[in-house]
Amino acid sequence: MAATDKFAADEAVETENPGALKPGAAPFGNFPHYSRFHPPEQRLRLLPPELLRQLFPPEGPERRPILGLDVGCNSGDLSVALYKHFLSLRDGEPCSGASRDLRLLCCDIDPVLVERAEKECPFPDALTFITLDIMDERNRKVPLRSFLSQFGRSAFDIVFCMSVTMWIHLNHGDHGLWEFLAHLSSVCHYLLVEPQPWKCYRAAARRLRKLGLHNFDHFSSLTIRGDMTSQIVRILTQDHAMELVHCFGNTSWDRSLLLFRTKHTTEPQSLND
Repeated sequence: MAATDKFAADEAVETENPGALKPGAAPFGNFPHYSRFHPPEQRLRLLPPELLRQLFPPEGPERRPILGLDVGCNSGDLSVALYKHFLSLRDGEPCSGASRDLRLLCCDIDPVLVERAEKECPFPDALTFITLDIMDERNRKVPLRSFLSQFGRSAFDIVFCMSVTMWIHLNHGDHGLWEFLAHLSSVCHYLLVEPQPWKCYRAAARRLRKLGLHNFDHFSSLTIRGDMTSQIVRILTQDHAMELVHCFGNTSWDRSLLLFRTKHTTEPQSLND
């Protein structure tokens, strides 16, 4: 979606529901109607339905479930869409050759959005939604470890990080972005990232100013800037022992979908550490 279309969508949401949180007033990216201007289908069309089946072929008779973490899940629209897409669901039923069982832990910082996701989720046995500040180092370990321990695992098979990096960067600075990526890379085997380009940073700051709100504390001091896709690739590959496996192309709003794999030959860092 072009920038002008996006702003038109923002305005339409505000006109339709004047009492709703304005997108520009969502400093953590917790837009109340995110999927209206960034529909899940635009990501799904770039991702092959058989992706998880290729990455995690069944081993042995147990066919243990694939475990995923969706960071910044908002109201769950994309989480549900990813689940249906990778299991090739049609009318709630898996098609022949669909991937084996998939379980997703979906987290967001906004409890209102998480509550909506829980209420509207059509697959409550497979998708778990929790309110979590992923940057809270002290409190993030327990819910992640609790989820993994249900399956006797110490790490996620795959983490989804869709249009989250900018909000971490703006609110926690360069070191916060680095630490965020370090944490994600340490708790998974594969990481699917959709970085926001630098023009989105400028647009987010401009919206805050337009609303008369305080600017992001770290915006003017960020040294990691410019081509943010290249910056994310650099940090993950040079600093956090991951390798870029594939770029699935760009969405209609010009964001890349990048798949990374850990270089570790052993299990990623245990959440018990």
